Amino acid sequence: MLPTDKLESFREEFLQLQQKVSDASLMSNAREYKKLMRHYKELSETVSCWDSYLDIQKQIQEAKELQENESDPEMVAMAKEELDTLTEALEKTELQLRDLLIPNDPNDEKNAIIEIRAGTGGEEAALFVADLYRMFSYYAEQKGWQKQILHMNETGLGGYKEVVMQLNGEDAYGLMRFESGVHRVQRVPVTESSGRIHTSAVTVAVLPEADDIDIDISDNDLRIDVYRSSGNGGQSVNTTDSAVRITHVPTGLVVTCQDEKSQIKNKNKAMKVMRSKLLDLEISKQEQEIASARKAQVSTGDRSAKIRTYNFPQSRVTDHRINLTSYNLDSFLAGNIDEFVQSLRMAWRNEKVNE
Repeated sequence: MLPTDKLESFREEFLQLQQKVSDASLMSNAREYKKLMRHYKELSETVSCWDSYLDIQKQIQEAKELQENESDPEMVAMAKEELDTLTEALEKTELQLRDLLIPNDPNDEKNAIIEIRAGTGGEEAALFVADLYRMFSYYAEQKGWQKQILHMNETGLGGYKEVVMQLNGEDAYGLMRFESGVHRVQRVPVTESSGRIHTSAVTVAVLPEADDIDIDISDNDLRIDVYRSSGNGGQSVNTTDSAVRITHVPTGLVVTCQDEKSQIKNKNKAMKVMRSKLLDLEISKQEQEIASARKAQVSTGDRSAKIRTYNFPQSRVTDHRINLTSYNLDSFLAGNIDEFVQSLRMAWRNEKVNE
């Protein structure tokens, strides 16, 4: 049974919001207006789907009456055929409604901070960090998101020990959140002369960008150290104390940034990542509490879980959470990952429905 009272209350709320969003004075508060418009859009989809459901129900009743009262066999057969079609449409619309009734995670609309770090595998793992960085960058281009590099630590052969970047755009965190976990690669490394296949691993963490209102950080909880940059970076490297390391003492979280020549810019970037890490810590605690009550198929909280394998000899990529496999690895690494992203999102929503 669908919660008809709740759906009708959504209609009333939608009509009230319809008047509210037309008020020009609301536009002066951009953040509040954006939040209001997003809720308006969500309600609009739900109310529209509910109206379709009620309309199909009405058509089904009319088709049943026609079938019962009609004496012409041809008309009865047509009514039965229409009834079968309408019944199928009603079932689909009900599933869509149940999906829309699942509360959206308010973090989904946030920008995403992506941390990609080399794990086991040495230089080969660092090279795969570069592959994943490019893959996410291509995907961001497809989505029309803006990319900002927060931190990079390069290696000698063109790889990275770690890359931290921010993706700004609609639903960036909501779509990227399922990339969190261990990405395993199987291929012959460029450093391997005997042609043996090696297995390496890269860890990915996806954090929602934290607003000032999300996390309150006391200055007394922070230890800020400055030091001279190291590695590639031009003339300013090793000449000024521009690199910044911020430690959140209560949790032990550490963030470093040395990409900018300005100490202030490095500190601002590092604080942005620190805020997001602390917000992610709170989200992870909530997810672990939920996970203790049930075993989730699609994990977004356990960063130690092996989520995907990229097998180069077979041109195969497999997501182990939903048993989805593609044999077009080149296309996948070129950013065409939306099939996997949407399938993971749907599996996660299905879990919520079953709850």
